[in-house]
Amino acid sequence: MRESADARRRLGRAAEVEAAARGGSGWYARYLWAFAAGQLVLVPMTVLWRGVTSAVVFGLANALLVTGLSVYATHQRVVRRGFGLRHGVIIGTWAVVFTLTVSLGVAAFGTSPGFAAAAAVACALPLAVGALLEPRRTV
Repeated sequence: MRESADARRRLGRAAEVEAAARGGSGWYARYLWAFAAGQLVLVPMTVLWRGVTSAVVFGLANALLVTGLSVYATHQRVVRRGFGLRHGVIIGTWAVVFTLTVSLGVAAFGTSPGFAAAAAVACALPLAVGALLEPRRTV
């Protein structure tokens, strides 16, 4: 009798942990959506503006975005299995696209608003795809 009560208690605790994990697992998608939204502002700023003032404004805005997202991420209780690899692939892909679009934009397109808009969408795309695919993963 005591063993079955102990088993029920442990199963109940496992169900509570699973419910907490499922309930708190949407934070990474919100993180990626916020980062993608930031790209829609920061990338055109990088491509279109020139000079010291633009570099300072971009640096401050980027630092604020990254700091805010980092603080948000550190306060989350649930991290899915394989999170490090998945995050590394998403951020690595974003970094390559960001570097290529900004380099190409500055070197070849100058201050083209059309290129700046396309570059912003291209930089936000890996983050948006990651955010869309995140809810499909299991805990």
